[in-house]
Amino acid sequence: MIALDTNIVVRLLADDDPHQSRRAAGLLDDNDVFIPLTVLLETEWVLRSVYALERDAVLRGLRNFLGLPNVKAEAAGRIARALSWYEQGLDFADALHLACAAETGAQSFATFDVKLRRQAVERGVPAIEI
Repeated sequence: MIALDTNIVVRLLADDDPHQSRRAAGLLDDNDVFIPLTVLLETEWVLRSVYALERDAVLRGLRNFLGLPNVKAEAAGRIARALSWYEQGLDFADALHLACAAETGAQSFATFDVKLRRQAVERGVPAIEI
């Protein structure tokens, strides 16, 4: 199994550099690959911020990629939950933070962000004001 960096995943999803995209696809064709949470987080940011892709396009690309049979993601349950919340309008990083807190059994989630506290509570993640 080969762990992938963000630039490999972005080349696969953006297909913006024919040479690198082809090499990345070849790597994926011939190997099982592992995607760390941090790579997924950075990939969403790059696709949204650098490539200016809409949420639906990013979501579709990530789900299609993660659904490939030879792609294994760190904490797949957390990612699935975060993608669902992202689809509902949460910022992806915030959704991933909350999914990690929920799955690891954190007693509560502390943030100064009032909106995020409300969104956490709406999704069953206890949040506290400090």
